[in-house]
Amino acid sequence: MAQEAAVIEVRDLYFGYDQTPVLSDVNLDIWPADSICIVGPNGGGKTTLIKLILGLLSPTRGTIRIFGQKPAEARLRIGYVPQYAQYDPQFPISVKDVVCMGRLGGSFTGRYSKADKEQAMAALEKTGLADLAGRPFASVSGGQRQRALIARALASGGEILILDEPTANIDHESEVRFFDLLVELNRDMTILMVTHEVGFASTFFKRIACVNRQVVIHPTSELTGRLIQEMYGGDMKMIRHDHRCSEGGHCHD
Repeated sequence: MAQEAAVIEVRDLYFGYDQTPVLSDVNLDIWPADSICIVGPNGGGKTTLIKLILGLLSPTRGTIRIFGQKPAEARLRIGYVPQYAQYDPQFPISVKDVVCMGRLGGSFTGRYSKADKEQAMAALEKTGLADLAGRPFASVSGGQRQRALIARALASGGEILILDEPTANIDHESEVRFFDLLVELNRDMTILMVTHEVGFASTFFKRIACVNRQVVIHPTSELTGRLIQEMYGGDMKMIRHDHRCSEGGHCHD
């Protein structure tokens, strides 16, 4: 049986600001229903890599293909959850209204159709927030807001979900529910997540991408490693660095 094509393919990528290199020599394949935890030091290029995949930045050299297309052409196939949701707590917007925003990219009128609203409610059901649809967004908990932002990303209908530090401002109980949700979503979606919570995240993700000017992929084996200690300091669950994926990447059933 032939191996499935990569949903994200990065080849010989280089990106820099003026004369300062941020990422160089990046080659990366991400597969259908893959799950990648993106880790690395501040300034190492994690956010830049995400912006390049989203088409918000263009490579200085090299190529990125999403489902065989340029990132800007495939943008509607990606759901994105930013680290911080910019909103005015005094603005009267409901949880459902926030989720409906995920449908704006496919509308020519700027108005939400019946199908848009149904898609938003389906995303709220999937994230366990349907009973909060009419509540003011500012009135729900941090964990519930984070799930609402995931629902917004799901409402767009994308096949890839990218999250930037989604557990930074939620409590432990919410974090557990959050990863339970990711397990469910990963059955149908490819997931990439930037995080500093390496120990917790490594129990869910199939692979870890260490980003520090270059990108190296590792399996999520929970072994203490000097590289992650150097990146973050302190003790946490680590990953093994004595394995390299084959050039063809992992095979998927």
